[in-house]
This record gives sequence, structure tokens and C-alpha cells, in this order.
Amino acid sequence: MRVSETKISGSWEFTPKAFPDDRGVFAAPFQEAAFVEAVGHPLRLAQTNHSTSRRGTIRGVHFADVPPGQAKYVYCPRGSLLDVIVDLRVGSPTFGQHEVVRLDSAKLNAVYLSEGLGHAVVALEDDTTMAYLCSEGYNPTGERGLDPLCPELAIPWPAGVEPILSDKDRAAPGLSEALAAGILPNYDECRAFHAALRAT
Repeated sequence: MRVSETKISGSWEFTPKAFPDDRGVFAAPFQEAAFVEAVGHPLRLAQTNHSTSRRGTIRGVHFADVPPGQAKYVYCPRGSLLDVIVDLRVGSPTFGQHEVVRLDSAKLNAVYLSEGLGHAVVALEDDTTMAYLCSEGYNPTGERGLDPLCPELAIPWPAGVEPILSDKDRAAPGLSEALAAGILPNYDECRAFHAALRAT
């Protein structure tokens, strides 16, 4: 398993070794030992999610109140997508910045986003499937979102592809509006939360 931390602290890319043969291919997108060595604590698994999307479908930018937040380990078992990690932690050195990682069914790489980070994806082809492991279950009172087309975020969505958004994502606030409303995670609080996880 090859592991690399992205420029957004608290997020990593994991790339497993693939074993192809005349039957197909085998890979292990999640490996606990590699995860713990990189992140410093085991992944608490409370829920697994699965979505299939048409080309151009954007899901996000989603995040959750911290604590408890919702960490995600995401991979793409079918098709291809761009996974976007957005630093929404007020006070972070990379606040408002993003990292884009291509996930696909050939490489079977994955990304991990710790609590407090924003997450969005766009499907690059029809019938693209995203699977992700979540540290917490769905909590409607603590779930938040930002407009993925917010100019302040400047996410480089693919050119020439008409974005498909849910009504909820399209109506979500922009970065400045969310900051003024006080709904964004706090960097120091997120760091303290992660330190507590590593100490257990």
C-alpha cells in the first residue's frame, strides 16, 4: 500500500497494489495497518455508503459539525471520479484551499478525510460508483453543506461537462456566508479532537 498525505493536513491518499490475472483483478483498497501507521489511530466504522452517479453529477461540498464530525474513507469501485477535499477549518493555514484526487476502478486508490474537512465529488463517466466508510452515522442535525460552485472555493470542475446538482447542494451557502453564520469547523477544536483519537 502506497500512502501519501495531501497538502490539506488531515487527509491522505492510499493506493493499493493490484493483482490482475485472466479472471480479472484483486486489490484491497482499505488496509488497517497502513491506515493506522499514516493516521495514528484506527478507523472507527459506523456506516458504509454507496452511490452511483451519471457523468457530471456533483455531490457536496459536505461536512459535519465537530465533534463528532464524520471522517470518510472513499474509493471508486466502478467508473471514475474527481474527489475534492476542501479545508473548511477556520484558523487552518490552508483554510479555503482544496486538493483534487482522481479515483477510479483501475487504480482502486482511496482518500481519507478526517473530521472537519469538506468533501465533494464529480462523476467523470456514467454509472460511476462511489463507496465510502464513515466514522459516524448520518446525523441530520449536524450535517452541513456549501455550494460546490462557490467562486471563492474555485474548485476546478471538468470543463465541458454540465454539472448536475441536487436542489439541496445548489441552495447551500457560499464560503463567506457560511463563515459569517459560524457554521464552519474550528481548526484548533478539530486538532484537539484528532489528538484525543490518537490517544485512545
